[in-house]
Amino acid sequence: MRALFVVPILILAGCAEKAAPQAAAAPEPEASVATSVAFTEGPAQGPDGMLYFTDVANNRILRFNPQTKKHEVFRADSNRANGLLFDQQGRLIACEGSDGERNKPRVTRTDLKTGKVEEIATQFEGKLFNAPNDVTIDSKGRLYFTDPAPDSTSPATKASGTTGKPGVYRIDLDGKIIRLLTEPETEWPNGLVISPDDKTFYLIEANKVDGGARAIRAFDLSAEGTLSNRRVHYNFYPGRSADGMTIDTEGNIYAAAGLHRLRGTKETLDTKCGVHVISPQGKLLRFIPIPEDTITNTAFGGPDNKTLYVTAGKTLFQIPNSIVGMNR
Repeated sequence: MRALFVVPILILAGCAEKAAPQAAAAPEPEASVATSVAFTEGPAQGPDGMLYFTDVANNRILRFNPQTKKHEVFRADSNRANGLLFDQQGRLIACEGSDGERNKPRVTRTDLKTGKVEEIATQFEGKLFNAPNDVTIDSKGRLYFTDPAPDSTSPATKASGTTGKPGVYRIDLDGKIIRLLTEPETEWPNGLVISPDDKTFYLIEANKVDGGARAIRAFDLSAEGTLSNRRVHYNFYPGRSADGMTIDTEGNIYAAAGLHRLRGTKETLDTKCGVHVISPQGKLLRFIPIPEDTITNTAFGGPDNKTLYVTAGKTLFQIPNSIVGMNR
């Protein structure tokens, strides 16, 4: 592995909204720069204590050592990996959008000890996926991932045989793939996460067109892994919706949403750029500002799982948190 240049840690000032009157006197923790690369996404803490994340622009998976404050390349030629997750066996699950050349859109599983990469989802009903985006897991070990509609700017779009429709899928322990949602139940599925009790499934809709859904939807999740009772949990419209999110042990969602500058879509600047902490009841509890576009995802890490990591633009941020997070 080859080491990369690491910037010093810089403290970035910023005030967050007050969560409740009794907490008014306590200042919000500040976001500090953990490291800087190109276009960061998909943070996930590994069993080795390292924070793994993707650099989509440079087609690689990196890992950050919180002790040394340095990062290195874990996997070059990552097939444009995006969302990451570690399963219950400590294997790295990666949603790969395709490099448009050798590899197809897929979900893979990597053994950290051997480095062996195994394909676990490449197609559904004989058709390739568009570009798997993000992934979560339930307590039984079943994986759930999103596959948005084709992006005309993505190399994956050039691959023939894609489904062409957005979808949410479940991968069972025996490897069987089940499609849970497609049009019209979902428009542009992005980040997803499951509540600590396995009873609620949260899905981000990030449709950038005029009138498109830009919200976190909630579904009832059955013991069999099926979804029902679709509803809006938190609405970002007309601003930029969340991209990715994580959850703490109390069921609060930490959603990466908003913009500092318009980017040529129908999204407005009504959604402030930062981490929106949303309760299980769909109420905004806190807002943690992030000074960089484009904020993409969140994950918990650290020895006590109380460090919130945030990917945004070229930067990986870290923020202390008072509630223990979950790695799902």
